[in-house]
Amino acid sequence: MLKVPLGFIKALQWFFAIFAFSTCGSYSGMFRMAVECKNRTESDLSIEVEFEYPFRLHQVYFDAPTCKGQNTERLFLVGDYSSSAEFFVTIGVFAFLYSTAALGIYIFFYDKYKENNKGPLIDLGVTAVFSFMWLVSSAAWAKGLSDVKTATDPDQVITLISACEPDGANCREVHDPVMSGLNTSVAFGFINLILWVGNLWFVFKETGIIAPFMRAPPPQEKPAAPDAYGQQGAYEQDPYAGNQGGYQPEYSQQGYNQEGEFGQAAPTSFSNQM
Repeated sequence: MLKVPLGFIKALQWFFAIFAFSTCGSYSGMFRMAVECKNRTESDLSIEVEFEYPFRLHQVYFDAPTCKGQNTERLFLVGDYSSSAEFFVTIGVFAFLYSTAALGIYIFFYDKYKENNKGPLIDLGVTAVFSFMWLVSSAAWAKGLSDVKTATDPDQVITLISACEPDGANCREVHDPVMSGLNTSVAFGFINLILWVGNLWFVFKETGIIAPFMRAPPPQEKPAAPDAYGQQGAYEQDPYAGNQGGYQPEYSQQGYNQEGEFGQAAPTSFSNQM
């Protein structure tokens, strides 16, 4: 079954579903900033901010110097993007579980799967639902990831620090968060979408609905080749046949008249000689 498109694509779905939810669900990132006050003793050159899945950034905080003595202020990041991230991971997990069950049925219970055509119909419906869910979840998570990148951009977070005013401390980013893993999760999401949509056709063929429309037409009997001479005689005509009939002299009638004339003149001539 793994050599035919139905089983092979299901194995790819199982494989890419693991990568989709694991790259998103296991992510943890960090970025670092520096606040350099005019009084160097009040500065903090390594403000480290860590965040992770499910990206409830409004619960992530850090302490930044106020450049007013040794006082610090506690600041929180902005945004809660857990809904799109958790929805994406949930679809990936359920797709992985269904692909595992479907592969087991394909390999060990394929006869039961084809019995009464119920298995392919159920498989077709579930595949269509997952295709739609992958579309929605991947698009939602792509938008959510864009918002996460904006909310965790050190240049954007620096604007939250009161000491980082135009005439205040010198604030700068030290380390950007690494988002390659999250970018990969979005790519895997759309790859899963392509796989599940493409598999719809192969599952649909298993239902047998299209079988009556794919029957080959009965072979048609070729007509016997006509006789070359007969066909030539039927369709070819002597071009001089009609002309000869109009201009042919009546030799028989002319000969009869001449014979009659000679027959009557000969005895007359003979009798005169006598």
